[in-house]
Amino acid sequence: MANRSGTNILVDRYTEIWAQQAVGVIAAPGCSLEILPKIDATSDDNDETIRTRLVSMLDIALGLKLGDGQALAMARQNETLLDILIRLFADRLLAEARRGLPRAYMAQEENLAALRGRLDVIRQFTHNAVRPDRLACRFDTLLPDTPLLRVMKACVLMLRRHARVLETQRRLDELRFLLAEVSDVPVNALPWAQVRIDRTNRRWETLYGLAKLFLKREWQRTNHDAKAGQGITLLFAMNDLFEAYIAALARRALLGSDLTVHSQGGLRYCLMEEGDGGKERFQTTPDILIKRNGQVVMVIDTKWKLIGRNPEDKKRGVSQSDVYQMMAYARLYQCGEVMLLYPHHASLGSEALDAGYGMMEGDERLRIASVDLVAGKRAVEQQLEGLIAPSTVTSMAVA
Repeated sequence: MANRSGTNILVDRYTEIWAQQAVGVIAAPGCSLEILPKIDATSDDNDETIRTRLVSMLDIALGLKLGDGQALAMARQNETLLDILIRLFADRLLAEARRGLPRAYMAQEENLAALRGRLDVIRQFTHNAVRPDRLACRFDTLLPDTPLLRVMKACVLMLRRHARVLETQRRLDELRFLLAEVSDVPVNALPWAQVRIDRTNRRWETLYGLAKLFLKREWQRTNHDAKAGQGITLLFAMNDLFEAYIAALARRALLGSDLTVHSQGGLRYCLMEEGDGGKERFQTTPDILIKRNGQVVMVIDTKWKLIGRNPEDKKRGVSQSDVYQMMAYARLYQCGEVMLLYPHHASLGSEALDAGYGMMEGDERLRIASVDLVAGKRAVEQQLEGLIAPSTVTSMAVA
């Protein structure tokens, strides 16, 4: 991870290792490295406070539905992010397992003294030819050995190797006993495509999301070889996490209004090749689109960067390439309002940043804004509502 290829989660600086824009845990037997986000270098927040904030962001961004009480109470303890997530998974899975495991009808074949289900004629007259007292039966029976529970058991077995807290280990051991009838399947052979979450097992949806988080590592942009060792990486790119967090809270903030939030949508192309049947080229994927009745009224691009650290910089540290990108979005999506959204920090002042710029030779408007993540998710919701709702009304009036 500390080399010049891949995503450079860690960068070797000869006398020290720097963490790049990723947070999470890298763990191996006997040791672990935890990377926490630090928004403001001047802040005196301790690890517990930062970890609490990170758990809340993960909960919202990934839709884990952990709830404020249990998740944040555990984050305030002197445990790593990995310890916290393992404990949350173990607690929730144990509670659901005690309520009853989801079962499905599975095909079975047995030699019985009395007929059950259907008679397997071929097997009866071959294998049981010398045993007329036995009937080759085929029947369906309810068993917990389902694709969903195979995923759960694989996750339990994997997490047991990394759990450090004694109480968490005890709960995982109890889960291994409760899942004894479920087949052991290697992680690289798990039946992901066969798992179906429907009304019969809806209460397992959050657990399935947590299991995917541990086993599939869809959020990670690092290569992982399951055969390389017994370690685990649970890493999240902060750009992606910040974007998903803002999108989720924007949906909450605009709930009940005529505005809708769309993540990674749009997908319009910048250029088209000249000539007959010219193909479209250079597809765009704006982070967040705000729509009213199907019409884009605002484009938001989230940036996990610290801007405005130099008070003498009239551009506030905003990248010129980011400005060009937003101007292209305004043109392609024909909306009067585009926004670059950053995390707030002390160098920007006590109030969140909200600066507007008119685009030359047009009526479009670019806004540079920040949201104060330290204030908590409800405060962020209010900030987003104030940034989005009034602007869309103004843009609509201008249009």
